[in-house]
Formats: sequence, C-alpha cells, structure tokens
Amino acid sequence: MTEVIPRFRELQHQLRDRWHNVTLFDQDNCDILVVPSFSIDPQLGGKIPGFLHYEERLLFSLIRLRNPYTRVIYVTALPLCPIIIDYYLQLLPGIPFSHARERLLQVSLYDASLKPLTQKILDRPRLVAKIRRALRRDRSYMVCYNSTDLERELSVQLDIPLLAASPELLYWGSKSGSREIFAECQIPHPDGSNNVTNTEQLLQEIVNLWTKQPHLQKMVIKLNEGFSGEGNAILDLTTIKDYAPHRCDQTKTITVLSKHLEKLRFQSEDETWSNFSRRIPELGAIVEAFIEGEIKRSPSVQGYIKPSGEVTILSTHDQILGGADNQIYLGCYFPADADYRLKLQEIGLKVGQALAAKGAIESYSVDFIAVQHPDNKEWELQAIEINLRKGGTTHPFMTLKLLTNGNYDYSTGLFLTQQNQPKHYIASDNLQKNCYCGLLPNDLMDIIAQARLHFDSSTRTGNVFHLMGALSEFGKLGVTSIGDSREEAQEIYNRVEQILDRETQLIHSKDSNWQSSSLPINWV
Repeated sequence: MTEVIPRFRELQHQLRDRWHNVTLFDQDNCDILVVPSFSIDPQLGGKIPGFLHYEERLLFSLIRLRNPYTRVIYVTALPLCPIIIDYYLQLLPGIPFSHARERLLQVSLYDASLKPLTQKILDRPRLVAKIRRALRRDRSYMVCYNSTDLERELSVQLDIPLLAASPELLYWGSKSGSREIFAECQIPHPDGSNNVTNTEQLLQEIVNLWTKQPHLQKMVIKLNEGFSGEGNAILDLTTIKDYAPHRCDQTKTITVLSKHLEKLRFQSEDETWSNFSRRIPELGAIVEAFIEGEIKRSPSVQGYIKPSGEVTILSTHDQILGGADNQIYLGCYFPADADYRLKLQEIGLKVGQALAAKGAIESYSVDFIAVQHPDNKEWELQAIEINLRKGGTTHPFMTLKLLTNGNYDYSTGLFLTQQNQPKHYIASDNLQKNCYCGLLPNDLMDIIAQARLHFDSSTRTGNVFHLMGALSEFGKLGVTSIGDSREEAQEIYNRVEQILDRETQLIHSKDSNWQSSSLPINWV
C-alpha cells in the first residue's frame, strides 16, 4: 500500500495535466477502460435482485464510440448477450455499426460470485496483463461505478489514471462525512449524530437526539456505507413515548430503547436487528431525525468536478422512492420541480466546491428531502446525503446527453437540444414483474420493434433500455423514457409497461397472482 498510493497520486496528476482544459464527456483519440464494479458490501448488494446485471448501467459509455478515434474496453463479470451490445451500438449517430464494433473490446470473467468485479480482475493477473497490453497507456483512463482501494490498485497495476475520486476521500461520501460537509457549508440538514461504531454509542446518540427534540415521532438509523436505502431503518418512538428522556431516568430510557431496537422497521425486507447490529462495528452508523411532512419529495442534484478542479452542475431530479418507508431508490424524473431546481443547483455547487477543495474529481450527487409548507406552499430543502460516485441518476442523464448532443441550461435547469427543445425523462431500474420472467433480450427486441418503443433520433423521443440481462431470470428491466414534457415522458413510460404487460400476460394468463414492483405511474 505504501508504494501504491504515491504512484496512484502521480497518475491522478497526469490526468489533471493531460485534460486540464478539455471536457471529458467526449474525448477524442483515447482508450476508455470501463470497469462497472459495484465495490460495496456484498451483503448489501446481495439484497438487490439482479445485482450483477447492474454492471450494464454503464453501457451508455459505448455511445462514446461515436468519436471515430475512441476505443472502449468493457469488462463484466458475466457475458453480455450480443444483441444487448448491438442495441447500444445502433444508437450511435453517424457512425457505421461495424466501425464502432471494431473499436470495442469486451472482456467477461465468467464469475457470478458477489465479490466486486475489480477484485475479480485483480485475482486474474493474466487478464490484468492482457488489458494492459491492449491499452495505449499514454492516452487511456479508467472509469468505474465507485472508487475504492481495489480500483486504486487496478489503476496502478495497469499504469493508467482512474477518473474518479481517490479512495482517501471516500469518507466524504459516507453518511457521517456528508453531515460534516453540510455543516461546513452551512447547508440545512436533519439533526442527528456523527458516526458510531457500536450499539452502546448508537443508543446514547438516540437519547441525545431525543433529548434535543422531545416531540420526535421517528428517527432514521443508517449504516454509514449503505446503498440505495438498503442500509436504512426506521425507529418508531410513538409506542415508547412514555420513556422519553424528559419523562424518565436516562438509564430507563436506554433500557427500553435497547429492547425496542429489535422492532426497527428495515427497508430491506429480509433484514434483522441481529444482522444489522453486527454490521455497525464494520460499516459504522448514524441516527437522524425523521423529516415529517404531508407533501414530501426526494429531489437530488448531480455535479461533476473536472480534473482541473472546476465544478459544474449536470442535472437535477425528483427521485421516485419505494419500500416500507419510501427509503429505497426506484427511479427518477428529470428535471426536478421548477419550484426548487435552481436552489438545488445552488446547494449542489457549494457542495461540489467543498469536495473539490478536498481533492475530489468526477461525479457526485446530493440527495434531499423537500417538504412543502401547507400555508405558503413554499418548499423547505434538507440535505441528507452525498454520493461521491456514479448513481442511479447518472446513466439516464448521460444517455440523454450523448444521444442528443444537447446541453444543460444552468439558468433554467432544463436540458436543451441543439434546436433549443427542452427534454424531459422518467428513468427506472425497477420495472419488474413476475410475468416478465423468461423474456430473453431477443424477445424484448421483438417487442420493441413491433410496438415501436425505440428511441427515435429524428424526434429525440422514445425509450432507451438497460438492465436487459436481468430480464429473463428476475423479470427486471431498466428504461429511460424521453419526451418533450414530463407528461409525454410519463406517457411513453406507461406505454412500455402496458405493452410488456399485454405481451407477457397472454403467456402467463393462467397465473393471475403475479406481483408488481414497478414504478408508481402518474406521479407529477
């Protein structure tokens, strides 16, 4: 490790020097190594249906092959169906399919374990050597989903820079690190604790928060390195309000709370307090006040820190959440509501500048809770989390940008095509129903063609599909539905669901008990 870190820093400086004044969205004459590794806790990843197929989220990177000198190496744990690759390559504007295909090298490890993909690559030194030989190292860089010690090690072994924040900075993307950034930037955020590493500390922080806010009805307990809300739990205080710190001895409060933690409402269906508590020493945890509100949303802002340190805002979204307490990410609408999207930009820029000052580069996002006051209809924003990585809102926006060659207009928060036409979309990773199980990617292509569900390059509206590899086994599909308004995007999305239902229910008509976990429709 002592040798790896200095060399990694040298490579990162090369990245800054090489592309100091260049926009990294559309590099020319370079090699891009895409390692879509979800280097997260395997127990959290294992709770997500089709988790391995989330490596397909970064397939939008293939659209970069529209530049005739760009080469891409795309690594996956499992082989990708050839028609999935063909699907993305046919989206390329103005480039012959065969020309792009010659500049793409696919690498599959044939390893279905839940180990991070980067670890699987490092475990295969012959593969590392093969990738290294294939790269023009003086004009190459690596992209990933999130950056950890594994990605840093691979960067050094390949001798190419990693276009991502250094693992040394990952704390600032954790729950407790986020809270410190918000406090530093004087950004409103829920009252709560710093990181704790055992149950005793957690209990004390719950008591401290309850003492400061005696009328709290709920608290949120979060694993410090949770993913997509899967590491969250709700502590309901209403049934033990008689044991609040201001009503009884603190020792009694802690005793009651200790037993009450076993009744936490976990966002992951199969989670238990026994397992959750075992993760606290390893991952850390925080506790926060639960933000109440009759009209409540979960918007987010996405930013980008160039290697030069310049910060730009990419997009804003209204996230669509599900699960027991609407803590699990399901999808998003772009752009966020006009009532608060410019405020999101302002806060997002402030956070990005704080991260850049600490040395971070590449993608980041900030999640919020927005509550509308019933009297004046104003929205109050509370920042709740920083993601120092790509996320569920990254691939739909990049897909829109790379397909349309348009630009994000900071003055309005809209995305405009080259013809100044605003574009809107709804995106989901969770169009999932039991009746979709058994559909092969080729079957999906038949349905797309027959029902004309494709993306129309002339109108720049339609659908772009992803997570197609998860369809057959898990009945799960991702889709970005692009329209000229939010209402049109919603209609396009609804039509996808209606047609898939029609096509599959004809086959599964004998089974009327299928369960739906798709996005709620008609949310505006």
